[in-house]
Amino acid sequence: MEAGQTEVQRRAGLADEEVISRVIQGEKGLYEILMRRYNQTLFRAVRSYLDRQEDVEDTMQETYLKAYAKLDQFKGGSAFPTWLVRIGINESLQKLRRSRTMRVHSDPDTRLEQLQQLPDNGQMDPEQRTIQGEDRKLMEEAIGKLPETYRAVYMLREVEGMSVAEVSHCLDISE
Repeated sequence: MEAGQTEVQRRAGLADEEVISRVIQGEKGLYEILMRRYNQTLFRAVRSYLDRQEDVEDTMQETYLKAYAKLDQFKGGSAFPTWLVRIGINESLQKLRRSRTMRVHSDPDTRLEQLQQLPDNGQMDPEQRTIQGEDRKLMEEAIGKLPETYRAVYMLREVEGMSVAEVSHCLDISE
C-alpha cells in the first residue's frame, strides 16, 4: 500500500473487473464501490424513464439487487456501467408496464440542476442568475417533451458521456 493511502482509497481505486471478481469470491462489501461509482449514471438513466422520485429510488434499489444477484453472469462483453444501466432500464420499463402509465417526463418540479448547472463562483450578478435559471427551465421543458427513447439517448450520450455503441447496447437499439 502506498504511503498515506487508506485502505478505503486503495480499494476504491480497483478496476471494475477486480472488484467484480472479488465480490463473486466472497468480498461482498466491495459491491458498495460499484454502487458509489455508478450511482449517478444509474440515477440519470432510470430518471429518464420514471417521473416519481419514489419510483426512481425503488427501481434503483431493485436494479442493484438484481445486478448483485446476477453478478456472476457478467461476462465483460460490455462495460459494467453499460450492463448495470441496461438492467436499470429493464426494471424501469417493468415498473411502467406494471403501473400502466406511460407518461412522459414532464414533472415541472424536476430540475436538471445537477446535469446542466453552470458553476457560480460568486461572480454572477442577479441578472445572469435569472438568465441561467430561464435557460435551465427551457432546457428542462425541451427534454421533457422528447419521446421517452430520445430522452434516454440524450441523457446517456450527452449527460453521461457514453459512446454511441454503449448507448445503443444499453437501450437495445441500433447505432
